[in-house]
Amino acid sequence: MTVQSEAAQETARGPVSGYRAKRAVSATKTDTPLAETPQSVTVVTRDQITEQGMGNLQDLLSYAAGVRSDAYGIDGRTDSVRVRGASPITYLDGLRGNYGYYTSTIRPDPYTLERVEVLRGPAGTLYGAGGTGGIVHMTSKRPQFEAGREAGVQLGSNNRRQVQLDLTGPIHEQLAWRIVALARKAGTQVDYVPDNRLLFMPALTWRPRAATTLTLHALWQKDESGSTSQFFPWAGTLYPARPGLLPTRRFIGEPGDHYDTRRAHAGWELEHTFSPQWQLRQNYRYSRNTNDGRYHYADFFTLVGGWGADPVNQRILKRIYSDTRTQNAMHLLDTHLQGRLVTGSLRHTLLAGLDVIRQHEDSWRAPNRSSTIDAWQPVYGQTVYASTRAAQPRTTQRQTGFYVQDQIQWDAWTILAGLRHDRAASGKAGAAREKTSATTKRLGVLYASAARIHPYISYAESFEPQAARQGQTFKPLRGKQWEIGLKYEPEGRALALNAALYHLREQNRIRTLRPDVYDQLGETRTRGLELEARGRLAPRLELLAHYNHIRPDAQLEGLPKHQASLWAMHYFGASRQQGFSAGAGLRWMSAFHDRSGPRIPASTLLDFMLAWDAPHWRVALNVTNATDKTYFATCLARGDCWIGARRNVLLSATWRF
Repeated sequence: MTVQSEAAQETARGPVSGYRAKRAVSATKTDTPLAETPQSVTVVTRDQITEQGMGNLQDLLSYAAGVRSDAYGIDGRTDSVRVRGASPITYLDGLRGNYGYYTSTIRPDPYTLERVEVLRGPAGTLYGAGGTGGIVHMTSKRPQFEAGREAGVQLGSNNRRQVQLDLTGPIHEQLAWRIVALARKAGTQVDYVPDNRLLFMPALTWRPRAATTLTLHALWQKDESGSTSQFFPWAGTLYPARPGLLPTRRFIGEPGDHYDTRRAHAGWELEHTFSPQWQLRQNYRYSRNTNDGRYHYADFFTLVGGWGADPVNQRILKRIYSDTRTQNAMHLLDTHLQGRLVTGSLRHTLLAGLDVIRQHEDSWRAPNRSSTIDAWQPVYGQTVYASTRAAQPRTTQRQTGFYVQDQIQWDAWTILAGLRHDRAASGKAGAAREKTSATTKRLGVLYASAARIHPYISYAESFEPQAARQGQTFKPLRGKQWEIGLKYEPEGRALALNAALYHLREQNRIRTLRPDVYDQLGETRTRGLELEARGRLAPRLELLAHYNHIRPDAQLEGLPKHQASLWAMHYFGASRQQGFSAGAGLRWMSAFHDRSGPRIPASTLLDFMLAWDAPHWRVALNVTNATDKTYFATCLARGDCWIGARRNVLLSATWRF
């Protein structure tokens, strides 16, 4: 008897074995090898997400090059990520997330994701709404035609208790299904702030014939949380106030404070192959989010030091009570045609598409109210709450974009060229819409040498309409970037080494002067260097390493000039799925300051994990910030500090059946 087996071919949207992905979709909207992509892309694989045990989006990007993953430390309301000094736009399955900031978004759960790609630098040619720093593109788990089932439990710090379920498999040869679900009850490192979640994500894939695939998908998510960000002043956090340093668990709101979110979305992914050369793809999603926020925060901005209510003793803090409700609805559609053809010695991969975004947001606000509290010995129950919320004018955002792209292969050369035209309109009820249009360009050249060292140079632009905030409208955000780099993949090794230098210019970034007060900057510049290594050093040793050097414009929010990380994972068994494994990582950032703000000290954080795998079981212990270091993600020039995540211990058990 002769048995032949062929390993499943890796795709840009499917599972990856290990930490090094060979292909990505975010940079070109086609299934393209990373080694042939003249722009920087980092792929966080499902294996990395599982083994590092990160519980949210910003944490799972901690070991990605070019990323500042905890720009505002721990925050129960949103994931605070910076890419090349700018706020990236999040995309899910090729379609963007909501416009606006945390009051119109909901945090994605890593358990629902197959992979996360970070495309660094402007991406306006394909996405239109891509940010100047880049995009964070998440790929959801989708039905598989091979059965896979698992159920798991998690126990962890802050009384975390979670159960989760992931089931997939074929119904028959043309139909496959998947259900991902989880339920969590947990606290946070701040008293009286929960981290509860219920989530259900079903999907169904139909292949009536080999040329056509249709996937229907939906998600329902309910979060109950609050503001872990207390907006404490410099004195009492970064350096002592007169009574000393405030505990990191200190809560100066009221126990009934909350920040609750609901999300529901549904849509489809359609792919049809007309011939070996031509394919059509269409993605559609309708989403609806509701955010209900009632919470207090320290009034850091009225007097220097933030202790305006008690400047002598520095015990009594003035606090502001925010009471808002936001409903956000979006229709998103992206349709594109891909074709392959040959002209002489040139091989082309053509892409032409149209995407449409329609969004509206309704909000209700009560007037902010102020009160005081003893930050050192808080006595709760002293606030008189506002009784009614007033409806705010509805804000709308519309965008339509047409794009074309050509990936040209000529001998050892790859040329990537793209062009896009967008028309956008934003406004609020009762006022004229602000209409804008833009044409964005992209050009990249890469040379694939026989030594597998691939130098490249690229130019890219971005155009991002910005949604209204508190009734105030803004000019679109625009960016331009030059990048040069090297990609190296050693022969016969599952390892990728990358280096990039970039010069990024940006116009019209929104700056928050104080809560609900904004302005826009003119042109700013950011320059930087990024080094990254991902993959397998030895048969049982996986490695992640990166170094960032960034020089942001003086007008921009402060960032550490130097940042680095190193993670190594060793498997003692015959494979990933058999035996013991151990991993450890270090994350380091240099000291920095935000414009005229105080100096934020450098920090080094230690993470580690231990795991045991068997064919049907996995038991793992993950510890982040293992030394329980108190550090500050940033202290802003406006007067407040943001505390980083303290030690977090997570014990998980997964049954595969």
